[in-house]
Amino acid sequence: MALSYQVIHAGLYYGPDSLKTKLCLQGKEMIYELCEKYDIPHMKCGKWIVAQDEAQMGELDKVHSFAKSMDIPIRFVPLEEGKEREPDVRAKAGILESSSTGILDSHSYMQFLQGAFEDARGDCAFRSPVTRIEALANGSRGWKIWTSSNSKPTPASPTPQASDTAITADTLINAAGLFACNINNMILPPERHRTPFFAKGNYYSYARAHPKPKTLIYPAPTPGHGGLGTHLTLDIAGRVRFGPDVQWVDSPADIAPSRDPAKFQAALEEIMTYLPGVDKDAVALDYAGIRPKLGKLGAVASGKNFQDFVITKEEGFEGFVNLLGIESPGLTSSLAIGEYAHDMLYG
Repeated sequence: MALSYQVIHAGLYYGPDSLKTKLCLQGKEMIYELCEKYDIPHMKCGKWIVAQDEAQMGELDKVHSFAKSMDIPIRFVPLEEGKEREPDVRAKAGILESSSTGILDSHSYMQFLQGAFEDARGDCAFRSPVTRIEALANGSRGWKIWTSSNSKPTPASPTPQASDTAITADTLINAAGLFACNINNMILPPERHRTPFFAKGNYYSYARAHPKPKTLIYPAPTPGHGGLGTHLTLDIAGRVRFGPDVQWVDSPADIAPSRDPAKFQAALEEIMTYLPGVDKDAVALDYAGIRPKLGKLGAVASGKNFQDFVITKEEGFEGFVNLLGIESPGLTSSLAIGEYAHDMLYG
């Protein structure tokens, strides 16, 4: 399935002191090593970030300077070389190449992790929404978690329902993604509650064999934007897709692709800035996903308008590690996030 291929990020956008940078850089190396060792489909295809004017070139310069400071492989591609390598890609002002960016078959990766977890005597209970959590003596005597047989998440209930099932655990890690704020708010007092924000990203398929670049193509980052622009990605077979864009929605269940003609036109216009020869009639709405966010903040560390990962051992609650806002580059960082949470509990 083409849609299972996700980007392995290089760690270019998140600032020198953020968890996103630290864990993305560590996780990138770990995930490539794991994929090589266990034959998980992946490809280190690299990516270009392209600029069309001086303002965008200024953003590329910032990314280049940061990457060099962090020893992330990066270089400016001469425009003549760019035309020779990718003649269909427009880059009027500049091309920045990240050679350590790649793609990963996320379905195969998740299946491997599930298998490894179960081989280590772990149990998975899918489609079991959490309805209530009780910290026993503030967690010092463990945790009691109630789940429902209802396959859809439900609000926390002050009293367990007769059909609910309870388990106990010594420690609790909240890694619930889109529902992590719900779990947070079941446990912490009201003054420490979090409001979730949901950024839908629409993806677009492409039904032509040409143009078909061999590398990922990203527009220059826009400070304050909730994503990295409607970029061009690939799967292992070289099939092209575009996305995601950013559409703020009220519910994590709102995963139907947006049929708003204005959004589709805006995506097409952005695609055509760097791929002018694209056949507009071959671009079609495909599917959508949702990023878990903690505010309507930018995806790039620029000024104050940036939200880092929140990974913390919550004060006053023994044995509880809280993970909030684990959006991109969460998949790339995932193995490093696991080690980070483990060290918080046992290090």
